[in-house]
Amino acid sequence: MGDMSNSDFYAKNQRNEDNHASPFGCSVMELRSLMELRGTEAVVKLQEDYGGVEGLCKRLKTSPTEGLAGAQPDLDKRKELYGKNLIPPKKPKTFLQLVWEALQDVTLIILEIAALISLGLSFYHPPGERGGGESCGSAAGGVEDEGEADAGWIEGAAILLSVVCVVLVTAFNDWSKEKQFRGLQSRIEQEQKFQVVRAGQVIQLPVADIVVGDIAQVKYGDLLPADGVLIQGNDVKIDESSLTGESDHVKKNADKDPMLLSGTHVMEGSGRMVVTAVGVNSQTGIIFTLLGAGAEEEEKKEKKVKKQDGAAAMEMQPLKSAEGGETDEKERKKVSVPKKEKSVLQGKLTKLAVQIGKAGLLMSAITVIILVLYFAIDNFVMQKRAWLTECTPIYIQYFVKFFIIGVTVLVVAVPEGLPLAVTISLAYSVKKMMKDNNLVRHLDACETMGNATAICSDKTGTLTTNRMTAVQCYVGDVHYKEIPDPGALPPKSLDLLANSISINSAYTTKILPADKEGGLPKQVGNKTECGLLGLVLDLKRDYQSIRNQLPEEKLYKVYTFNSVRKSMSTVVKLSDGSFRMYSKGASEIVLKKCSHILNEVGESRVFRPRDKDDMVKKVIEPMACDGLRTICVAYRDFAGSPEPNWEDENNILSDLTAICVVGIEDPVRPEVPDAIQKCQRAGITVRMVTGDNINTARAIAIKCGIIHPGEDFLCIDGKEFNRRIRNEKGEVEQERIDKVWPKLRVLARSSPTDKHTLVKGIIDSTMVDQRQVVAVTGDGTNDGPALKKADVGFAMGIAGTDVAKEASDIILTDDNFSSIVKAVMWGRNVYDSISKFLQFQLTVNVVAVIVAFTGACITQDSPLKAVQMLWVNLIMDTFASLALATEPPTESLLRRRPYGRNKPLISSTMTKNILGHGVYQLIIIFTLLFVGEQIFDIDSGRNAPLHAPPSEHYTIIFNTFVMMQLFNEINARKIHGERNVFEGIFRNPIFCSIVFGTFAVQIVIVQFGGKPFSCQPLDVEKWMWCVFLGLGELVWGQVIATIPNSRLRFLRRAGQLTQKDELPEEDVNEENEEIDHAERELRRGQILWFRGLNRIQTQIRVVNAFRSSLYEGLEKPDSRSSIHNFMTHPEFRIEDSTPNIPLIDDTDDDSARRRGKYSSQPTSPNKNNNAIDSGINLTIDTSKSAASSSPASPLHSLETSL
Repeated sequence: MGDMSNSDFYAKNQRNEDNHASPFGCSVMELRSLMELRGTEAVVKLQEDYGGVEGLCKRLKTSPTEGLAGAQPDLDKRKELYGKNLIPPKKPKTFLQLVWEALQDVTLIILEIAALISLGLSFYHPPGERGGGESCGSAAGGVEDEGEADAGWIEGAAILLSVVCVVLVTAFNDWSKEKQFRGLQSRIEQEQKFQVVRAGQVIQLPVADIVVGDIAQVKYGDLLPADGVLIQGNDVKIDESSLTGESDHVKKNADKDPMLLSGTHVMEGSGRMVVTAVGVNSQTGIIFTLLGAGAEEEEKKEKKVKKQDGAAAMEMQPLKSAEGGETDEKERKKVSVPKKEKSVLQGKLTKLAVQIGKAGLLMSAITVIILVLYFAIDNFVMQKRAWLTECTPIYIQYFVKFFIIGVTVLVVAVPEGLPLAVTISLAYSVKKMMKDNNLVRHLDACETMGNATAICSDKTGTLTTNRMTAVQCYVGDVHYKEIPDPGALPPKSLDLLANSISINSAYTTKILPADKEGGLPKQVGNKTECGLLGLVLDLKRDYQSIRNQLPEEKLYKVYTFNSVRKSMSTVVKLSDGSFRMYSKGASEIVLKKCSHILNEVGESRVFRPRDKDDMVKKVIEPMACDGLRTICVAYRDFAGSPEPNWEDENNILSDLTAICVVGIEDPVRPEVPDAIQKCQRAGITVRMVTGDNINTARAIAIKCGIIHPGEDFLCIDGKEFNRRIRNEKGEVEQERIDKVWPKLRVLARSSPTDKHTLVKGIIDSTMVDQRQVVAVTGDGTNDGPALKKADVGFAMGIAGTDVAKEASDIILTDDNFSSIVKAVMWGRNVYDSISKFLQFQLTVNVVAVIVAFTGACITQDSPLKAVQMLWVNLIMDTFASLALATEPPTESLLRRRPYGRNKPLISSTMTKNILGHGVYQLIIIFTLLFVGEQIFDIDSGRNAPLHAPPSEHYTIIFNTFVMMQLFNEINARKIHGERNVFEGIFRNPIFCSIVFGTFAVQIVIVQFGGKPFSCQPLDVEKWMWCVFLGLGELVWGQVIATIPNSRLRFLRRAGQLTQKDELPEEDVNEENEEIDHAERELRRGQILWFRGLNRIQTQIRVVNAFRSSLYEGLEKPDSRSSIHNFMTHPEFRIEDSTPNIPLIDDTDDDSARRRGKYSSQPTSPNKNNNAIDSGINLTIDTSKSAASSSPASPLHSLETSL
């Protein structure tokens, strides 16, 4: 994955081959091509070219038994020639690259342009005397006073400063995130060790130190760190699914298939291998290099990469990709599957910013035009002056001044705090999410998670603890539902049980004390065996002392566990020369071979076939239905002479005596049921996708609360799932998936492709009006495609493979499902923080723009001066974004449904608040502006002469304005119409400090700001009035909260009709990415025709539905107005059911109810008003052009007339 470094690696290796070919008998390339062979081909090649494994060892100058001598020069030489065992990480982006990326934001570009214009104009001083020549006309607002003129540049500079802030904050975030990610990565790596033979000693080496020629000991449960050839092995079976995707285990032995590949798991047996390829030359390394290559080629085209010869010197990481956090979106698209489209929030924000920008431009243009016309008409028409040539520069100066006023209006209108708020909010969340065990790799994943509607989760390790524990057992004819007290068991049975489990298990399987105080003991090795050892410990016996008496080399014969035997047996020689064999395995298999069983006193009695059937019905099946795995432990004694024929396995493994049957469970994590309940409350469907059998899966799903008994849900296995979703030709059909997924809750025995198919099916489904946002958890390499396809992929930090982490967006550092719920909470919090900020920001914008605009038009001079505007801008942008974006999340966030992709950013409650507070502030400010001098009995500040000192009058206006913003900031903390705006305010120290800080600075500005801020000091009484008017905001907020949203239907209409024409083409596109423009043009005709038909059918149906549901409808209070509205404005109402994306929405929940009302139709079982054509209609509606349903189009009039 190293940007250039891999190719560099090869280049270096090639160079080295020429000079160093002599010391070792094989080059990197020869070994690489050898490792690409499998099975008999490999054996033949080994024999022919190398003279077998021994010959290979000779050439690599190593001993098959003693290993390398371990001399440092030799090791260094090997590293130089064959590379180190690590995959160089991708070069992290430099800080400057991150800065450049941050600058690409639309809003920022608009701001930069406005700032540059404003800066340019502030330095433009036209020729000619200032105000020279009275004859050249006059305009009161045209010329600002000196302070203003000198401070003109502050305006542009301040905007640029805010842009710089945003960019630096964004870049710094990405950079620190990358660093964190690498830190985590290297931490994981340093822990990984492997057993290697050096100079005849078995030592544990960090994986990075393994070199070609090392002799490594492989055993059950290992993850192979490098490629190698098996020298000697017993019963070695490898799970190569991480490379090949085949789930069957591959048998490896020295004479048939000796090739062992890095990144694969040893599932059975043990052996020794000679390492032949490490790092980028190993099979996994080659794959990683390919993954990185796509991105690399692109980069090479963009710029000739400097030869980076210090590839090895780079801080590299062992055998893990250390792919940094933020892979550039562009690169992501080139490599493998294109990454997701723009995140929901980004899409909405960009659109909003553009719309606000347009509105601001319009306002500023109008302002300029009005001022120019006023000036022209006043001078040339009313006073009938002639245009004098010598006056031209002065006229131009006036016009420039007007232009500056226009730019001021524009600057106030554009919300530069928006990108900052988003960035701060996301950065803050990501930092806090680290504490909640979520390592976020892509910032937008955090916010997408808030919109998630479905989670497809693994079972093992995510919902369950991945710690096998024995919970039930059947000993001495008694079925114990929980582990009994040792005293309750016959002593003889207990001894046999303890010995059998301790000896007849891999000695590498251990239970170690917990890492953390109060944690669970650590299980090492085979989890099932750990469960049994745990049973021994629960029965107050020590397995280690039994093992110490009989070390591994004293074991006489071992039949290791494999999928055919389904059991494991160990033979030991007793002191009197006789033999005893201990067995354990799947209960149905082992019980078949038992002829006796230990009774309640520990003596053996005959065990007849009839007893076996009883046992299966009464013990084994009930255990399985509880989601337990059943294991039978047995033994058999043999006479010492004649010695039995150990090779005759069938006779040896028969006639056993059963000791006990144990039920082992992988318990559900204690916090999971609660977390799943929270998800369901929050409107998120949790589905379990597992490889386990369907009974266990169903039992676990019930325990977790994914399914509740008696509900109508599907629990199916992979086979059945594929049967239902594939047609006769075996192709997956979306319609078929649509029949399955809404009810599917458990998918058992599923393959990775099933998981991918399911995720893709849910995401592409058009059944529901909102596109589903799907989160997926995965840990295996094979989960990669599903993780990439999902909107948010969660990889397991502990159990996850590198490939899974690579494909994911968020890494769960504790592998725990409840962390996902935290991620949802933070995601929704980001969304809400930004809405809070928007509500505050837009109120200020609306008021400031209107004040500047009317002020400029009526009094020829803006009541709020440019510098004051900037201070207001600073409060409302930078500070407010800090204050409102760092609100901590509350549990209440999880009590509502996800917003979904079509929900406007500004809900109707917010619109109500924005307009309501805007009205209050405008009334106060205009009252102060026009009659303020009479109320306070001071000089009027209006129409003051050119260089007059700042007036108290305008200072009061400015001060009151700021006070109102401060108190409105507190109002903005709640956006769902809550009454108590102070709730939890002290949990957010940043908020409190910013409010008080702003207040303090405001006092300083007013009392000591003087000329630059156009302020006159105020006395205490006037200050009290200003604060009092500000406090009015809080009271007014309560008044607004009492107005029910349903009274404000017109808000909806306003939003809808204005936004109809502004739906940018790309938005339509977003939902229907597959259709390209050309195709859309071709299909537009058909679409219009279909839609015409469809609309007509829909209309008729809707009208019928209304007729039938009129009476029940009248009982619901809110439906009355909607029926009335429907009858009076049919065209407007019907528009409602097309998936338009309004920016301003009617009541949050009310609209959903109403939409439901039109579309549900009592007679049709399908929840869509056009049950039959729902498929066609939906695809059409989403790709509709803005024109097709605009009120002017003929189609529209046809609908209306209908």
